[in-house]
Amino acid sequence: MKSLGILLSGRGSNFVAIADSIGRGRIPDARIAIVISNKADAPGITAAKQRGLNALTIPSKGKPREEHDREVVTALRHAGVDLICLAGYMRLLSPWFVQQFPHKILNIHPSLLPAFPGLEAQEQAFAYGVKVSGCTVHFVDEELDHGAIIVQKTVPVLDGDDEHTLSERILAQEHLAYCEAINVVLDGKFKILGRRLVMNVTAELS
Repeated sequence: MKSLGILLSGRGSNFVAIADSIGRGRIPDARIAIVISNKADAPGITAAKQRGLNALTIPSKGKPREEHDREVVTALRHAGVDLICLAGYMRLLSPWFVQQFPHKILNIHPSLLPAFPGLEAQEQAFAYGVKVSGCTVHFVDEELDHGAIIVQKTVPVLDGDDEHTLSERILAQEHLAYCEAINVVLDGKFKILGRRLVMNVTAELS
């Protein structure tokens, strides 16, 4: 049984999708060991507590990034996590944090990376006039929205779309993509060659 750690700052819709998929057997042999938020009022933490999960708030306000990161890493290690999933976690992880869990931290971004990294990705895509957008699940490295790509889902931009409708359709694909990516990583049958994740090889999660 693999143990997941979830980091979130807001409503945690991707966390809920992950938890639901585990409950329905779509992510087999996995459990959520801990949910951590840097904000006490995050709806995602309330949802985690309602599900009876180990939910912890570690406030970040007023703390140096690495000091806060060390507190989070201590909690993750105490929970014995095998994989960390960022689910709307609105903090940049320090290089030190990333180095503690090589190829064990996943993030989801609402664009087809490397296009439109950073904040307000859907708004960027809509303003740019792209015809196809989507989402990307990738490993986290020391750079913003940069690690090796695991899963991408495409979403057509319709003539009648606005930023809200496009964002909602991307979010629906995020829920599918994240669960698919978790299964890929936990299965461990991949290698990372340069920036490419190559499937159907025997490898250990490392």
